[in-house]
Amino acid sequence: MSKTIVLTNGNIYSQQGYIENGYIKVKNGKIIDVCSMSNYQFEKSSDVIDLQGKTVIPGMIDLHIHGAAGADVMDANPDALEAMTIALSMEGVTSFLATTMTQSDEAISAALRNVASFLKEPSKRGRSEILGVHLEGPFINPNKAGAQPSQHIKLPEIPLFQKWQDLAEGAIKVVTMAPEQGEGMGLVRFLKQSGIVVSIGHSDASFAEVEEAVEAGATQVTHLYNQMKGLHHREPGVVGAAFLLDELYAEMIVDGIHVSPEMVDLAYRQKKAEKIILISDAIRAKCLKNGMYDLGGQQVIVEGGKAMLADGTLAGSVLKLKDAAKNMLSYAKDCSLVDVIQMASVNPAKQAGVYDRKGSLVAGKDADIVVLNDELDVEMTFCLGELAYQREGTVLNGAN
Repeated sequence: MSKTIVLTNGNIYSQQGYIENGYIKVKNGKIIDVCSMSNYQFEKSSDVIDLQGKTVIPGMIDLHIHGAAGADVMDANPDALEAMTIALSMEGVTSFLATTMTQSDEAISAALRNVASFLKEPSKRGRSEILGVHLEGPFINPNKAGAQPSQHIKLPEIPLFQKWQDLAEGAIKVVTMAPEQGEGMGLVRFLKQSGIVVSIGHSDASFAEVEEAVEAGATQVTHLYNQMKGLHHREPGVVGAAFLLDELYAEMIVDGIHVSPEMVDLAYRQKKAEKIILISDAIRAKCLKNGMYDLGGQQVIVEGGKAMLADGTLAGSVLKLKDAAKNMLSYAKDCSLVDVIQMASVNPAKQAGVYDRKGSLVAGKDADIVVLNDELDVEMTFCLGELAYQREGTVLNGAN
């Protein structure tokens, strides 16, 4: 039986609202109480950590990440996934979807088998948790391939998807695809019936085709603006559809590189916090130095926070989600920390189908907790109730 941990004297953004000077009580990986310090009763058997007025938010959830700290999901080995679960807690990410990319059938199959095997092990407290798989490609449009290797692009095919889902043992939660390709609308309907999120991405779809896909069950667009038909005054495209169709959540890479600050603000004003999902789309180079890296067999140059193929095509990012959150506050007019929590925790939890246990701070949910300082830098991250990351120099006052 694990000991009770109590985080005291924190300014908490709970599911019920903001609690100035409150506490969170945690046991066996779960939150058992969130309340004002005026209701706090000290228990000798508890470990108490005095937060001294620091800000407390729910753990962030990255629904679109390929790699970090030298590891990539497509490496198809457990060490790579383990490295990601350790590294991501440093940026306040307490759970994520392991994201594949357009590759050969064999490479995708190997990656999916590896995730399925990894998920059979009990979730380790003190590590970011893998919630499943985001299958990005290969059912995409060659005209919007971006850094996805075009030689491996395939037309949408239900039997092939079902084979992969069987190999993944049901772990695929999100599929990025171009619904306008081949029998794409049929795959959208199949995925919807299977309880899988359809995200329109790497797509040259017209507004009408996006409307049809939404009717068939699509509920999301992948990295808004990037590698999709843009906004035109005679053809709104995928971007215009994302703005106008309330059914669609919009992923966004808010690094100031993939999308200009002004266009981030435009998207925020159109979609509001309730329909934006902050993602990293990070590759293995995240957390590492500038240099040359591999992405799906392609050479990627990382310099000055930008990851590019040799021809200058953006190839994922090295963005940390904590920085995306801070950028959002800077780029979007009237955006608040409550809005950022909506975009980085609540919305991804809902789309991943885990809002019953993650995405907010309330009794009964997983104790995925992030402590921020006055500059909104991550001071501590708790994954399933265990300290996963502590910023150098952070003093935990009051721990017994």
